[in-house]
Amino acid sequence: MSRIRRVLVVGIDGVRLDTLRRVPTPHLDAVADAGFLTPVAVAETTPTMSGPCWATILTGVDVTKHGVWSNDFSGHRLGVFPDFATRLARQDGRRTYVAAAWEPLVTVADGGPMLRRPTRLTHHAPAADTPAAWEEADAAIVRDAVAVLTHEDPEASFVYLGAPDETAHHLGCGDAYETSVETADPDESTARLGCARPARPVRHEDVAAQVYAALDRTPDSHWTLDGARIPTVPRAVLLDMDGTLVDTEPLWLEVTRSVAAAHGHTLTEAEGASVLGRSCADTAAWLDGHCPDTGADVLEAELEETFLAAVEADAPLRPGARALLDRLEHDGPPAALVSASPRRVVDAVLRTLGGEAFRTTVADGESDRSKPHPDPYLMAAARLGLPPEACLVVEDSPTGIAAAEAAGCRVLAVPSSAPIEPAPGRRVRFDLTSLLHEWAQRESV
Repeated sequence: MSRIRRVLVVGIDGVRLDTLRRVPTPHLDAVADAGFLTPVAVAETTPTMSGPCWATILTGVDVTKHGVWSNDFSGHRLGVFPDFATRLARQDGRRTYVAAAWEPLVTVADGGPMLRRPTRLTHHAPAADTPAAWEEADAAIVRDAVAVLTHEDPEASFVYLGAPDETAHHLGCGDAYETSVETADPDESTARLGCARPARPVRHEDVAAQVYAALDRTPDSHWTLDGARIPTVPRAVLLDMDGTLVDTEPLWLEVTRSVAAAHGHTLTEAEGASVLGRSCADTAAWLDGHCPDTGADVLEAELEETFLAAVEADAPLRPGARALLDRLEHDGPPAALVSASPRRVVDAVLRTLGGEAFRTTVADGESDRSKPHPDPYLMAAARLGLPPEACLVVEDSPTGIAAAEAAGCRVLAVPSSAPIEPAPGRRVRFDLTSLLHEWAQRESV
C-alpha cells in the first residue's frame, strides 16, 4: 500500500543563509544534512521584500502576474492566481491549513489576505510591534499548528513565522536576531522535506509547483505557473536483485512450481504471482499449508538449493542493469543491494554482476524481518548513514515495493512479472535505462 502524501511548507521570514549556517539550528541542520539546503533565486524583477517574495512562493507565478509589489497588497491579482492552499481547497476539495501572525497574509489588512480561502486558518496577531511580541505570536502559531497538524491531518499546509524578520528590522542582525533564528528552528518533522539534492537551481516560483507535484496534482495549463517541480537526485540508490538487476523471477516461479508439484500441490497463476519477491522462508511457510506432510524447513531447504542451482546455471541481466551498475560504481550516488534471496544466492549473483558498485548488501535473514516488511531497506539506509527518505529504491515486485514504501523510501518500479501502477512517491518505468536517461537529462541542466 502506498503512503498517504502530506505537504508542509514552513516559511521563516528574514533568515539569512549565512546566519543559518552559523547559528545552532539542529532541525534545519537536519535538512541540510539530508542534502537539501540551497540558495533560492529571486528574480531580478521581484522587489526584495516580504510581500512580493511570499506571493511568488505561494502562488507559483511571478510578480507581474500576482501583482503584489510591496508589503501593501492593494491592486493584487490573487483572485486570478491564488495561493496553493486556496487552490487545492477550492478546486480539489482538499484539506488545507494556514497559520500566520503577519496580518496581510490572512486578514484584509494592507490589501490582504494573500492566503485567501484555505480550509483551516490560525491567526495570532502580535500584541505590539516589538520583537518580544512577535516571538509570543509565533509561539502561539506553533502551538496551534502542532495541534492542527497532529489531530486534523491537513493535506497541504503553510506555517509562517515572522519574528526573525521583525527582530532584524527593529534591532539589526546582531545577537537578538540570531537568537530569534534559533527560536524559529522548526520541528524535526520538516526535515523530511529535505530528502534529496536539487538537480538544478531552485526559484521562489518552484515552491508551489513542488507542492502540487508532491500531492500528484498536475497543474492545469490555464494556471500558467511560472514554477516547476524541483527535480532531485537521490543521495543513495537501494537496488533489489531478483527481477530488477537479474531476470530471475521466471526462475523463482518455476522453482516454486516444481517444489510444490513434488509435494502434491499445483501452483495456480494467482499463487505464482503472490510468491514473487518473497523469501524462501516466507514461500516455504506458505507452501507448508498446501503440503502439510512435508514441513516448512524441508520446503525452505529445497527451494533454496533448487533456486541456487538455477541461478548458477543462468542469471541473465535485465536491460540497462550493466550500464546502471557501471554508472553507480564510477559516478555514484552510493548504492546498496537489498534482496529477499538467501546469502548464498546473492553471492552467486554478485559473482556475475560484480559487487564493486555496492557499498553494502542485505540478504534474506540478515534483518529481523524480510520483505514485504521495511526492515531490509531500513538496514541498508542505516548502513549508508542516510535517512530512508534520502534513498531511491528500484524494485520490480509488489512485495518489494511494499517494503520500500513502508520504510519511507521513494520508489522507481521496473515491473518484471507483475504489473505495477504509479502512486504518490512511486514512478513506473519500462526498464533501468530510463533511470540513466533521466539522470543524464538532469545533469545537462
